[in-house]
Amino acid sequence: MTEAVTAAPSRTAAAVRLRGVSKAFGSAKTRLLALDQVSLDVAPGEFVCLLGASGCGKSTLLNLVAGLDKVSAGTIDDGGARVALMFQEPALFPWLTVTANIELALKMRGVPRPDRRPRAAELLDSVHLAGFAKKRPHQLSGGMRQRVALARALALTVDDTDATQGTVLLMDEPFGALDAMTRDLLHDEIERVWRDRGLTVLFVTHNVREAVRLGDRVVLLSSRPGRVVEEFPVPMDRPRRIDSPEVASLAATITDRLREEVGRHGA
Repeated sequence: MTEAVTAAPSRTAAAVRLRGVSKAFGSAKTRLLALDQVSLDVAPGEFVCLLGASGCGKSTLLNLVAGLDKVSAGTIDDGGARVALMFQEPALFPWLTVTANIELALKMRGVPRPDRRPRAAELLDSVHLAGFAKKRPHQLSGGMRQRVALARALALTVDDTDATQGTVLLMDEPFGALDAMTRDLLHDEIERVWRDRGLTVLFVTHNVREAVRLGDRVVLLSSRPGRVVEEFPVPMDRPRRIDSPEVASLAATITDRLREEVGRHGA
């Protein structure tokens, strides 16, 4: 029997705080405003899903939080947390084994060489891939490759110098290319890893039911330029099923609001 868990993260502090964040691309004549005055707090240990139409700036927002790009205006504060970004594609090095892909991330993080192999083994075990350490990416299924990508993202957060330092995992539509059954299994997997490791997750998706299945809160962005237009708490016990009536009901409400927003902007 699976015990139901109600996620109730504290809102007294923020693992990630955005204040008036705007991002524009191009010069004055070709300026494209992707994000406009976005303010958002993500609590430590919270799982927040971002929804919006294509081109509304969801991926841009993750890149800004990850430090891969700079804001045009506003501020982003991660409180010194360790931040890792998991992309839409696994982007594994095909000539390296599964273990070597993870060890490379550990090397980039500054983990001493003698510690990399056991740490990689621990991370693979955490995503249930302990028996595939010597395989190369082409020998794995799509779901397995995404698990390796998750382990690598976690490797980039490894830091034993401060056990109190939080970890923020940014996920940019990581399951969008997978079949429904594999995606459902990986929903269980990421939820388990999130809970076991005390992660803070900011998750981008186009799938409304996926957002409700996974999130403590769903944040809806407007069409370009992206602005926070509404937030939907998800007051459901875990674990959840993506096909449950409760998930379907809230997903329908959010979908109606999303359609309204898309229709208003003609996108």
